Amino acid sequence: MASLRDIKQRIKSVKNTQQITRAMKMVSAAKLRRAQERALAFRDYARELGGMCARLTALGAAEGHPLAGDREKKNVELIVVTSDKGLCGSFNGNVINRAMKFLAQQTSTDPKLVVVGKKARDFLKRRPWPIIEEYLDTFRGVNRPLAEGITSRVTERFVNGESDAVYVVFNEFISVIQQRVIFQQILPLQPPAEEEEVELPPDYIFEPDLGTLAHQLFPELVVSQIYRALLESSAGEHGARMAAMDAATRNAGDLIARLTLTYNRARQAAITKELIEVVSGADALVG
Repeated sequence: MASLRDIKQRIKSVKNTQQITRAMKMVSAAKLRRAQERALAFRDYARELGGMCARLTALGAAEGHPLAGDREKKNVELIVVTSDKGLCGSFNGNVINRAMKFLAQQTSTDPKLVVVGKKARDFLKRRPWPIIEEYLDTFRGVNRPLAEGITSRVTERFVNGESDAVYVVFNEFISVIQQRVIFQQILPLQPPAEEEEVELPPDYIFEPDLGTLAHQLFPELVVSQIYRALLESSAGEHGARMAAMDAATRNAGDLIARLTLTYNRARQAAITKELIEVVSGADALVG
């Protein structure tokens, strides 16, 4: 059985850990509100932009556009978005598992990786698929120029024929305790699915013409998809870390309670043993 000193030292160690987890929870809670507001606000813009591009595609504006049209998928790129830090539960593991599932299925293609976040980089750099770009420490300040930089290089390779399809996998923020892994194709731009109803406008006269609108809006759609992935991941990371640190703080409290009970029992046993020894010694002297 551990000595009283060892139990007391362990209680002190767990209390120190509890203070750290409680502080990390508070920091994530403070950052979450701002990140959540940005992610939710951008969803409306991304949804409306996607609807506009879907209507343009249904009207034939995507024909001949360099970002549209199916190709034979020989070279594919996968953008994997994770956090730079851990201690956020299964946030990173879920994304990496989904990415690995996709990569394992690519038996007839040559996949390449664009990683956002140290956790994706550290895991995937030991795998056989090449990492052609990496973006680290991005969630200290997610902004549109970062998304535009990623998009410009991705679209340049796609237009030049270095890649035939581009996918992205990331965590979508649902709530503080829930994130959902999203896997989607961003290039080439996909026409609306047959089951999706696209509300076409009446016989309008477009000014500028459909081709000019597509030239301006289709690249913006790709930027918005990548930017949304970054915003959603940022909010999801803070929510996941807040929930994980809250659970860790409560678990530390439970462990402290159990250790305190063990300490008190051991102390009581030690005192009882000393009393028995004193009484036994006194009886021996009397006898």
